[in-house]
Amino acid sequence: MSDFDLDLQAVEDQMDDEEGEGRRIVLGILDGSTADEEWVAAVDGGAVLALSVEGDVNELAAGFARQVTELGGELMRFRDFLLVTPPGVVIDTERL
Repeated sequence: MSDFDLDLQAVEDQMDDEEGEGRRIVLGILDGSTADEEWVAAVDGGAVLALSVEGDVNELAAGFARQVTELGGELMRFRDFLLVTPPGVVIDTERL
């Protein structure tokens, strides 16, 4: 069996650089009290949003939904929540 050299520190450093801030899920309430720009900035930074909807989801998300989809993100209503993902994170609905 041949020996190989695996530099785990280099791999960890690269993971931190590539994913750093983007590895988070933001739980919040979508009720109109948070500025649309804050939601867009969070998604643009790589965060997934799980927002409890308190009101008409179409009205409440109208100010940021288009920007999120233009960035390449996705939005989906699931029960009483709006899930918003950044580019590269797919909402898998196959088991619904």
